[in-house]
Amino acid sequence: MIKEFRSEDYLKDYFENWISVYKEGAIREVTLAKYLMSLHWIQSIVPELRLCDVSRVSYQQIINEYALEHERQTTMDFHHQLKGAVLDAVDEGLIPRDPTRKVIIKGKTPSEKKIKYLNQFQLHELLNSLKLGDEVNWDWFILLVAKTGMRFSEALAITPSDFDFAHQTVSVSKTWNYKAGGGFSPTKNKSSVRKIQIDWRLVMQFASLVKDLPPEKPIFVTKEKVYNSTINDILERYCRRLEIPVISVHGLRHTHASILLFAGVSLPSVARRLGHASMTTTQKTYLHIIQELDNQDIDLVMRSLSNLM
Repeated sequence: MIKEFRSEDYLKDYFENWISVYKEGAIREVTLAKYLMSLHWIQSIVPELRLCDVSRVSYQQIINEYALEHERQTTMDFHHQLKGAVLDAVDEGLIPRDPTRKVIIKGKTPSEKKIKYLNQFQLHELLNSLKLGDEVNWDWFILLVAKTGMRFSEALAITPSDFDFAHQTVSVSKTWNYKAGGGFSPTKNKSSVRKIQIDWRLVMQFASLVKDLPPEKPIFVTKEKVYNSTINDILERYCRRLEIPVISVHGLRHTHASILLFAGVSLPSVARRLGHASMTTTQKTYLHIIQELDNQDIDLVMRSLSNLM
């Protein structure tokens, strides 16, 4: 059903409808995620701003407020997305005149970016250097997290019975309460209970590794207390030896998601695989990748258009 807007309606509602009508199904999911994130900010910054009250001053104030939390380039992207909807509202007579004219784009000073994930080639180097013998060790743990994107506590709680080698899946239904001395605990949220598809190589490796282990006991937990720092130290030594960015175990989870997104896996699929309660969490966490993919889309469009003559 087509919604007719009046000048007294809220900007946030118009923007939400505009995204639904003009963007959903017309752009990639990773790009749509950026528009939805911009909508979230409009709902937060000006929840009661009416279309008839959108002026150059109010629009500049929106941009200024957004810029307090974002770098200049990110603010520019936000402005371009919002501007598309605002100019359509101007054309429809809902906003008196173009409020985006001569807007000044501000933003936080770019901070030094700390690399939290590896690229595909660096991960390949890391995994190839692991010492994967016949006995369970933390190198096997690193491999499992890198290939599934599990959280640290989820991977600790994995038992041999959680693997379904015939269907190439591993079930996440619990965590290991390593901070309180051990024992199984519920997952972070309901969405964290999931089956993760695994590749045939990991199936063969773990089928051999766990065949003689107790089915219901955690694979990686011994009587000793488990510390996150133990595995992080092992990872750091590998990264320094290979001269690749130093990451943590949680960085392996980021690496897993990043590689999937760059490979073209949809945002909802990545969110389900990671066990996120909301796709918004995935959008916020990997906004930098979504933006990079969007820039790649722009480059592809420009190359395609340049070849038309």
